[in-house]
Amino acid sequence: MAGSFVTLFQWRLNSVLLQENEILLAVKDQILSLVNKLDEVGSFLGHPVFWTLHAREMAESFLKLFEPYLKKKGNDEMMSLIRQLDEVTRVAGDVERIRACCQTWVSELRVMLHEAEDYVDDFIIKVYGQTGQDRKESIAEFGSELENINSRVSEIMNRRPRLGASPILEEIQQFLKSRFAFDEDDEETALASCMLNYINLPYDLKLSLLFCCAFRVYHRITKGALVRVLVAAGLIQEKPGELMEDKAQENIEKLMDLGMLQYCCTTDCFGVRSPYYELSLSVMNAEDFFISSANSDSIIPPTARHVSIHGAENTIPNMNSLLHSLFVSAKYGLSKPSPDCWETVLYNAKLMRVLDLENTQLKSLPDEVGKLVHLRYLVVSDFKITELPESISNLRSLQTLDIWSGNEFELSNGVLNLAQLRHLKMSRNVNGEVRVPRGISRLSNLQTLEGIYAGGGIAKELGNMTQLKSLEVRCVSDDHADELYASVMNLTGLRNLSLILDSFSRSIDLDNKEDSIFLFLESFSPPPLLETLELVGRLTQMPLWLGSMENLTRLCMACTHLSENPTTILQFLPNLKSLLLRDAYKGKRMEREFFRAGGFPKLEYLEIISYVLVEWTEIDKGALPCLKELHFNGCWRLMGLPEGLQHVATLQKLTLKDVHGDLTRRLNPNGGSQNYKIKHIPLVESYALSCGWTVWKT
Repeated sequence: MAGSFVTLFQWRLNSVLLQENEILLAVKDQILSLVNKLDEVGSFLGHPVFWTLHAREMAESFLKLFEPYLKKKGNDEMMSLIRQLDEVTRVAGDVERIRACCQTWVSELRVMLHEAEDYVDDFIIKVYGQTGQDRKESIAEFGSELENINSRVSEIMNRRPRLGASPILEEIQQFLKSRFAFDEDDEETALASCMLNYINLPYDLKLSLLFCCAFRVYHRITKGALVRVLVAAGLIQEKPGELMEDKAQENIEKLMDLGMLQYCCTTDCFGVRSPYYELSLSVMNAEDFFISSANSDSIIPPTARHVSIHGAENTIPNMNSLLHSLFVSAKYGLSKPSPDCWETVLYNAKLMRVLDLENTQLKSLPDEVGKLVHLRYLVVSDFKITELPESISNLRSLQTLDIWSGNEFELSNGVLNLAQLRHLKMSRNVNGEVRVPRGISRLSNLQTLEGIYAGGGIAKELGNMTQLKSLEVRCVSDDHADELYASVMNLTGLRNLSLILDSFSRSIDLDNKEDSIFLFLESFSPPPLLETLELVGRLTQMPLWLGSMENLTRLCMACTHLSENPTTILQFLPNLKSLLLRDAYKGKRMEREFFRAGGFPKLEYLEIISYVLVEWTEIDKGALPCLKELHFNGCWRLMGLPEGLQHVATLQKLTLKDVHGDLTRRLNPNGGSQNYKIKHIPLVESYALSCGWTVWKT
């Protein structure tokens, strides 16, 4: 981890060569020479002795995490384990001389390379606005500065400390391997295995894990948001012919496979699992991270590059001029940071790349936002905001613009100047759409476009945006629906699609004539690579093309109020893993044919929300062979769960939220007549407004 800042600077230089090849052809040799020099630096920083920079924190974290399990053991064995862990901590303390020497040297190198990285970014922005002789002079100056940076790196390397063998990493690994047998079913050995996984985690994955921790633990981050912030923060290496977003998603999946990230199907969000969250926190200060639980008493270290403040009140601490990332979530029900406060913060942090604000109660962002010319990621989640400053058009480096706004919000023409924009996500109030300016298709790097209104010619324009991966259109109406569907069929690379009608309801009046109906869908053909689909609004019949979507993994059908069984078509989808049926079917009974043997071969998550459903009678034995989670939400008339549910052996969780009281009594483990249907499920949760959550089994 000590060499991460070196590698990130190398990635930035390689990215410059890819993106600015024509402009920087004259200095290509200087850049390549510096990259090679950084290879030498990175090799040296890979020496095990550099674990001493945060070895004590790691060892103390181990001791703290093991303590609850050690107390369960007999006194003699517990004391023996504690002594061994204390010895690991002592070894970390014995290397203080080497630690101090290395820390001073690494700090000097880090400061110099951070300054160099900021200089490179400043130059790229400057040269974009130049032509002719001015550009030539700037490039010549840049070449001279690159040679100067190379010389400074060489000079620092000549003063590198002499390193001997560092026992700390071997001590920790040896302790964990020799003392525990690594039985996955045993809490203590499973914890030791987690620690070894963390120690041996590649630094790029460890950096990704640290950034996950920047989001408050009770506010999990979606996969899409995590991908976008990792790219914007420069934690993903850019390679020719590859999307950095694809590499970021690959890193996330690796962390999931290692059990370090936990995925929630209900919210499509991630959270860092314990003990990895605690271990990550132990090294954050050593890696220029800082986490604050309350802003009023916080002192931001002068070297911090990434700051996350949870529970902000009426002030924000002074920020240093080196800040690259700032995450702020304000407390609900308390006074919020004032606009003047934000102006000061943003004025000081001119090098900021990532800015994520939640519940700040700002009606508009300060004009200073437009001066953050390095900004790549801007997220504002606050329904009070009604506008963006005109200066937003200055953010030529912006990759992500994600605004959860108020009722009166509209997007100005200034967004068309954001040539590097890759992700545009908009939401107005709860279900409102945002109007985007004509000419939106000029943004040729745009991969995500969500929350928009497609009327006024925008529907036709979407057909030219063949680079789109994710599209959400709200307030779909008859006047542009046919053009919209034709455009979507042209987006052959689209992976995520959401279509929401201009009016829909959960009304008990299922034949409400005022609700709009999806028209022209019979002529629609979905893009071949589509993985997630959301349809919100009434359907007269099930679209037959749904049954041919072989790549579909996630489907949401809401307020469709179908009179026919939707699963007749859906159960043959070969890769569907998540299915949400929210008032999708207006029948009162679900019979055996809804879930036949062999149907939904890969479905892991099923959620049913229905005001009218009274009974689900039976499912075939062998149906839902991979189901892990089953959720009923708002099914307040539902009287019984199906016969055959007891044969779904893969079920791990059942949630009953706002269901009929008779159903919960019949399923209750204390004498419930239908408890046999669910007693094999490890976790059963029931929620009623009058008594809150009840956990029956864990």
